[in-house]
Amino acid sequence: MESSLDRYLRGHSSLPGEALAWIEKQTNIRTKYPQMLSGAVQGELLKLLVQISGARRALEIGSFTGYSSACIALGLPEDGHLDAFEVNDELEDLMREGWEKAGVGGRISLHLGDATRLLPEIAGDGQPYDFAFIDANKREYLRYYELVLPLLRSGGVMVADDVLWDGKVYADPVPHDAQTSGLVEFNDFVAADPRVEVVVLPLRDGLSIIRKK
Repeated sequence: MESSLDRYLRGHSSLPGEALAWIEKQTNIRTKYPQMLSGAVQGELLKLLVQISGARRALEIGSFTGYSSACIALGLPEDGHLDAFEVNDELEDLMREGWEKAGVGGRISLHLGDATRLLPEIAGDGQPYDFAFIDANKREYLRYYELVLPLLRSGGVMVADDVLWDGKVYADPVPHDAQTSGLVEFNDFVAADPRVEVVVLPLRDGLSIIRKK
């Protein structure tokens, strides 16, 4: 259920287009966990970060129904490109239909399978990425980070979703489930990593905005 704060943020942020509204509606109709969708405000932030950073080559780990992918691709120039990784192949039709409605299907390459296995193969051409978004298995966040950071250009931006995990990462005591432990490990590591600058925003379930030095 949308909170009064969420309603206010949505009402005072740029509105998504019809294609993104369609993806949101279809996600609610056709999936069991529609709350995993990035949503209008976070999606607009992703698009703006891509535009502000001047990104032309982007990477996403965890595409779900393609909402965040569409937002990232909308922020890219017409000749920009996004490599999107998603482990659930049952969502492919929904993703591709939404991307076509948004007019960004030609900018996105979908890679179905485990990103930790596929990413080294895809990134073999040596061309750096300008922007990366991580929103997949919380247990693997630090592994994703270590895979993606060397592929990001100096000055490139990485965004990690769900880093506050409903407050569990700063609870007292901190729960010991695998997902919370994975996020705590990731957050602590990134905060101490001299290779990057980072700020955590309390938007939705927490976003880490990371800039590679």
